[in-house]
Amino acid sequence: MNNLGSMSLALTAGLLLGAFFFGGLWWTVRKGISSQHPALWFFASMLLRMSVALGGFYFVGRGNWLLLVACLVGFLVGRLFVTWLTRTRQEAGHAS
Repeated sequence: MNNLGSMSLALTAGLLLGAFFFGGLWWTVRKGISSQHPALWFFASMLLRMSVALGGFYFVGRGNWLLLVACLVGFLVGRLFVTWLTRTRQEAGHAS
């Protein structure tokens, strides 16, 4: 596969990893604050999210630093997307 194709796949994988990681964090906070055992929720979520993210970076990078950078950029864009998607109505500028 050519270099541009590999970079775009790494960017897409990073976007998906970022969406999973930060979407999972948002979901955990919402579930954890109303749970009887919030520490268990937060610890289990952290282990799962970190394992998937680090495994994904390891798999995508394949020892190539350019692929790791592309994956990291996608990861950060995924964070921005989840932050935008999960903002509250008041933060979005809509008065209720």
